[in-house]
Amino acid sequence: MPDKFTLTGKNEIKIFILFLLNEIGYPLDYEELGDITVYDDFVGYFDFAECFTELLAAGHLIEIKDGETVRYTVSPTGRTVASQLQNSIMLPIREKAFKTALHILSFKRRNAKLSCSVTEEEEKYLVRCTITENDRVTMDVTVATDSKIRAEKMKKNFLERPEVIFKGVTALLAGEVDYLFS
Repeated sequence: MPDKFTLTGKNEIKIFILFLLNEIGYPLDYEELGDITVYDDFVGYFDFAECFTELLAAGHLIEIKDGETVRYTVSPTGRTVASQLQNSIMLPIREKAFKTALHILSFKRRNAKLSCSVTEEEEKYLVRCTITENDRVTMDVTVATDSKIRAEKMKKNFLERPEVIFKGVTALLAGEVDYLFS
């Protein structure tokens, strides 16, 4: 990804974190917020962690405890900062990150369960990827490849970004990716 689509300044990253959490509109735990912030590679994980800590210390984020669960939301001051300074983050970054965040959170909140296996059969490796939601199969795809290394790479990619694989498979099957067919 070109450097112009990478946030490196602390203030940019803090505004970005506040923007995402403010736009989502409900509290997230640290892991969820971290996942959506770094997912599109606009922000590195260590930069996120450092800026998150500073936002919390400055009172721009509020910690909400519910038993052992800890979630975070934007404080009134943080909302003001997010709304007044969000335009300092390029619009394509804001749009892509927000869309990605909603997709990832939707996938997690639907209680999706993943399974992926690699089996060898007749000198081929079969990669079977399955997504179930509430005990109902949402996706069940098996792909054959000649290489065990490639099969393991496919498995790893599916387990790291299942929502992207699901979106890609459904788009391909629906013919919604014309650029691939030309």
